[in-house]
Amino acid sequence: MTDPRIASLERAVHGLRLKTDPADLEHYGRDWTRRWTPAPLAIALPASVAEVQAVVQWANAEGVAVVPSGGRTGLSGGAVAANGELVLSLERMNQVLDFNAVDRTLTVQAGMVLEAVHNAALEQGLIYPVDFAARGSCSIGGNIATNAGGIRVIRYGNTREWIAGLKVVTGAGEVLDLNRALVKNSSGYDFRQLLVGSEGTLGIVVEATLRLTEPPPPANVMLLALPSFEVLMQVFSAFRARLRLEAFEFFTDRALGHVLAHGAQAPFDQVYPFYVVTEYAAGDDAQEAAALAAFEDCMTQGWVLDGVISQSEAQAQQLWRLREGITEAVARYKPYKNDISVRISAMPAFLERTQALLGEAYPDFEVVWFGHIGDGNLHINVLKPDGYGDAEFITACEHVTKLLAQVLSEFEGSISAEHGIGLVKKPYLEGTRSAAEIALMRGVKQVFDPKGLLNPGKLFDA
Repeated sequence: MTDPRIASLERAVHGLRLKTDPADLEHYGRDWTRRWTPAPLAIALPASVAEVQAVVQWANAEGVAVVPSGGRTGLSGGAVAANGELVLSLERMNQVLDFNAVDRTLTVQAGMVLEAVHNAALEQGLIYPVDFAARGSCSIGGNIATNAGGIRVIRYGNTREWIAGLKVVTGAGEVLDLNRALVKNSSGYDFRQLLVGSEGTLGIVVEATLRLTEPPPPANVMLLALPSFEVLMQVFSAFRARLRLEAFEFFTDRALGHVLAHGAQAPFDQVYPFYVVTEYAAGDDAQEAAALAAFEDCMTQGWVLDGVISQSEAQAQQLWRLREGITEAVARYKPYKNDISVRISAMPAFLERTQALLGEAYPDFEVVWFGHIGDGNLHINVLKPDGYGDAEFITACEHVTKLLAQVLSEFEGSISAEHGIGLVKKPYLEGTRSAAEIALMRGVKQVFDPKGLLNPGKLFDA
């Protein structure tokens, strides 16, 4: 029997596309965490801002919770609908709305896939520089909701640096046009920046005006083999001192093993404990000479054991695949993920503490490390062994996450660097934010979403 609320929604928003088949409910009701059983009321697929606003107004009238949905590539349970919520998918709102050559801005609908945004910018001879491995499936709205960072944060920063303006439907059903692409605007609170990273709990981003920039100078990619965890920061410092780094990414031998098993090509004849893939500006002979000097210096110091410099775009892509293919390669193991950050200066001491903690806590589990060393962001993937039940495995991992959260608190770090809090990290928010900050967050939530209907239970409980 059809739920009467679905008929009510169809009457309230004439022509709204809805999906209610069980397969669709399962598909749209979860993200990459796969830990919660999807149970949404229905899937709404609006095609315009007016339809989004009408859906939210209907939800307020009926008291139905709404889960905004983009590419659902998140790893914190931020897009899960497990309690009869209406999933509001923006996938049909995926068009370029405007390009302004003078302002160098691109206005797009929030459902546009990141890779399509990249291509639209390139068509104008410019780039949108935020980038990560899920570019082919994540949406710009989801990137904004989590302030996504990615592989080139060293050079370009996080998503928020590139948001010139936002159009948002609040939890009360109001449409806000925030900042309007102004470069300078000191006329009160900047709600645009408040919405960035809010995980769909304050409003639904429906349009975004993105800042674009010139393409970077020619770059080259180098893969380095390292003997130990402890030398990572020395290698980073040596390369940063000589080169304009675009990216500096680290991963372990175990991570490489999974990517090779997934079809990638081995870069060296032997296996080393740790690896770095770095991309740097290389537009002339002087820059290439500087890269070689940095490499040779690190070899002399014993910080680097081997290396390879890409000789073509195809080889550069092969080297990047070794880092970017990790998440896909380990997905079948249902990994428990931690996405953490500390100040760059605190990385050596934090790495030492964390490595010891995880070695003691997970003696029987395989732990796959990788991360953005240049911005203090580490990804820790604990792989579920055969024979372990899902619940048993998660319980074991959550115990260690509590210990990890304590270490992060000591180092004044964050339990979430770029994936958001969602459902997964909600119990550990207090280790990153003070009680006073969380109280203010709740107050902001009340103002933007008076009935608490937008993505309820994410970030914190009502």
